[in-house]
Amino acid sequence: MAASLDDPEIRDFLSSGTKTGHLGYLAKDGRPLGAPVWFVLDGERIAFNTGAMTAKGRAINRDPRVVLTVDLPEPPYAFVQIQGRAEVTDDLDEVRRIATLAGERYMGADRAEEFGARNGVEGELAVWIEPTTVIGALDVLG
Repeated sequence: MAASLDDPEIRDFLSSGTKTGHLGYLAKDGRPLGAPVWFVLDGERIAFNTGAMTAKGRAINRDPRVVLTVDLPEPPYAFVQIQGRAEVTDDLDEVRRIATLAGERYMGADRAEEFGARNGVEGELAVWIEPTTVIGALDVLG
């Protein structure tokens, strides 16, 4: 079903728990690639960190077209797919802010600053996905 990141059920699905996102991007030769990412909702966008020199970082800087899928692998089974364009910055304040938010979500509030400090450094990027299409099914069995 067509959806939106404005939809409260979609937002709840994406922000609850510690679901891992699966990022799809294009290699230099056009091959589709995928990688797991820790992500957070940042306003009306999905945000995550990656190294500037990783395959993801290089690919996104070359071609910002991406897709992120997030699933619930147990009943009632669910998924959300976000297609869009990536916006990237190496501004250390923003890199650290996103890394800290991800640290809080995936490692807990008591370790958020530690994670932000570890990943909010030179050579890292903050990436936002500007959604163009959102598709979701939040109860596949229903």
